[in-house]
Amino acid sequence: MYNWVAKHSFDLEERTAKFAENIILFCKTIPENSITKPIITQLVKSGTSQAANYCEACEAESSRDFIHKIGIVLKETKETKFWLRAISISHEPCKEKSRNLWKEANELNLIFAKSRRTAQSRVSQIK
Repeated sequence: MYNWVAKHSFDLEERTAKFAENIILFCKTIPENSITKPIITQLVKSGTSQAANYCEACEAESSRDFIHKIGIVLKETKETKFWLRAISISHEPCKEKSRNLWKEANELNLIFAKSRRTAQSRVSQIK
């Protein structure tokens, strides 16, 4: 296992889990209609998936497996940012809460991007 992951995994596991919980609670406050319903569904999927996939990345079987799985986490956080933007347009009253969640998704995205780059550079050094 990677030192960085072993050292910080609990903090990020908790942070991603809390983010997923906040996405769920946020989505429960949005009234469903023909526009918001599909956005809510996609937001819940991507906003919770990043936490589950991060847990899987922490249990990676190799460096390449970790890089692959953290890449999935990165994709999910990017997608979550998109859906948060979409829901803020489709339901104006949630704009401020959506903005706060977007900021957290962006921070997570930056963390996971750096984690992937670090892992990739370690793999390339081994070659």
